[in-house]
Amino acid sequence: MASSGMINVKMGLVVALVCGIIMGGRVSEAAVTCNQVVSDLGACVSYVTGGGTPSATCCSGVQDLNKLASTAADRQAVCGCLESLVKGVSYNAQTLANAAALPAKCGVKLPYKIDPRTDCSTIR
Repeated sequence: MASSGMINVKMGLVVALVCGIIMGGRVSEAAVTCNQVVSDLGACVSYVTGGGTPSATCCSGVQDLNKLASTAADRQAVCGCLESLVKGVSYNAQTLANAAALPAKCGVKLPYKIDPRTDCSTIR
């Protein structure tokens, strides 16, 4: 059974990933909730922490979240949600690399680098 700390680390990595998935677009009122973010990316934790090949469920979640975050406000809201979840979570270079590789492995093209230091206010 995974410890609470390990689960937090895993979610933090997923959070960093999502900040990358949600960038670009136009401004409007945010419609994406933190519950949706966690639900869509929960299946990706094992890939981010262990590498290999992401599951079909994980990729479906990445693709769904990418579609849901269709406006700048949505992307900023998702990023902010993830930013709050990742506070106090530690990660390493390998898990960050796995998170950064996830969009491409799931067929989602991003024009930027995934990084946990992303400034959510600059996402458009």
